[in-house]
Amino acid sequence: MKKSISTFLKHPTKDNTNRSANPPVTRASTILFNSMQEMYKHEKKIKKHKKVSHYTYGRYGSTTTIELENILKELEQAYHVFLTGTGFGGIALALMALCRPGDEILVSDNVYGPTKEISQELMKQFNINAKFYNPVSFKDLKDKITKKTKLILVENPGSNTFEFQDLSKITSLAKRKKIYTLLDNTWGTPLYLKPLKIGFDMSFCSATKYFSGHSDAMGGSLAVNKKVYGKIMFFYKLSGYRMSADEAYLIIRGLRTLDTRLKQHSVNTKIIINFLKKQKKIKEILYPYKPSSNNYKLWKKYYSGATGLLSIVIKSKKKSSVLNFVNSLELFGIGYSWGGFESLALLQEIKSIKKDEYLKGRHFNRFNKDEFIVRLHIGLEDPKDLINDLKRGLKKIK
Repeated sequence: MKKSISTFLKHPTKDNTNRSANPPVTRASTILFNSMQEMYKHEKKIKKHKKVSHYTYGRYGSTTTIELENILKELEQAYHVFLTGTGFGGIALALMALCRPGDEILVSDNVYGPTKEISQELMKQFNINAKFYNPVSFKDLKDKITKKTKLILVENPGSNTFEFQDLSKITSLAKRKKIYTLLDNTWGTPLYLKPLKIGFDMSFCSATKYFSGHSDAMGGSLAVNKKVYGKIMFFYKLSGYRMSADEAYLIIRGLRTLDTRLKQHSVNTKIIINFLKKQKKIKEILYPYKPSSNNYKLWKKYYSGATGLLSIVIKSKKKSSVLNFVNSLELFGIGYSWGGFESLALLQEIKSIKKDEYLKGRHFNRFNKDEFIVRLHIGLEDPKDLINDLKRGLKKIK
C-alpha cells in the first residue's frame, strides 16, 4: 500500500522480533555469523549495496542505525544515507571524501560559521583552496569556477541572513562543468525540499536540529546519489565516522513527529512575523514572507513549506541595548543550535572580512555597523505568550 510521508514517518517498518513500537537500541561492536560462508555472502551483499538488516562490524553501524538510514533514504529519495556523530561531521565527510590536493571548492559566503572554518582553514592544510561566492549573485559563482573546481557547497537559505538561491541553475551549471554539488538543507529538511531530486549530488542535514526535535541528541546525515556513493563509502569505512545507536534511536523517535512539529513551527512563525513587521524598532525580517521579494519567489519555486528559524535586523546606536533585549527575554532561551521544541534568541556577529579579521566574517556583507542581527527560533509554545515576551523585550532597545 502506498503511504504518504506523514504516515510513513509513523510506520516506516515493523519490528517483528521484539514486537516494540519503536526499534530497540542495538549496541554492538562484534557481529556474529553462523559460518564463514555466511559472513562472506553478507559482505558481498553489502558491497553490491543490497538491503541488509545488519553490517559485519560495529564501526559501520548497527540495526538501529540501519533503521534510521532506511527512513532517511526514503525521506530524501536518495541512493544511500551516511550517518555521522554530529551534524558538522556530514559536511566534513563530503569534503574529505571527494576533495584532493590541488582542488578548489566554491562555498556560498553565507554558510554556517564552522563550515566556513573547515573550508577556509582546515582544507587549506591539505592544499585545497576555498573560494567564497556572493549568494545573491549567480554571475559571481559562475565567474569563480575554474578547471580546478571540484565541489560547490551551498547553504539554502543562508545561515543567519537567509538568502535564497536559484538551486536548479547551480546544479545545471555544475553538471555541465562536471563539478560535485552539496546542499546544506537543515532549514528546509527533506520534508519540504529534496535536493537530490533537483540535481544535487549530496544533501546534508544536521539531525541535531529538526530531525531530533528535542534538543537532546546530536547527529548528521549525508544523503547521496549513486555517482558519489563509492568515494564517500570508501572514506566513511576507513575514517570511523559513525553515529551511536543511542543517538540514532533518539533521532528516529524525533522523526515520528517531524511533519506535525514543522507544521506548528510554521504556524507559530507566521503569527510572530505578523507581530514583528509592525514594530518600528525592527528594520527588516529575514524570512521568506513577502510575496514581492526575490527570496520569497525562490523559496516558493523550490520548497513546499517553511520552518521556524528567522532573523530580525535591529537598527540601534547601542549594541548594549540589543543585548539587553535578548537578555530580557524569558521564553526565548539563549543558546546555540535550534530545531527543538523551545524558542531561542541569539545576537549574531556578522563581520566583513579584513586581512586580520576573524575568518568567520563575510566577504559580502550588506549590513551597516548600526544594524544588529538577532536570530530567532520560534518554538512550540503558545505564540501569544511569545509575542508578549518580545513586546516586553523590545522596550529595551534604544
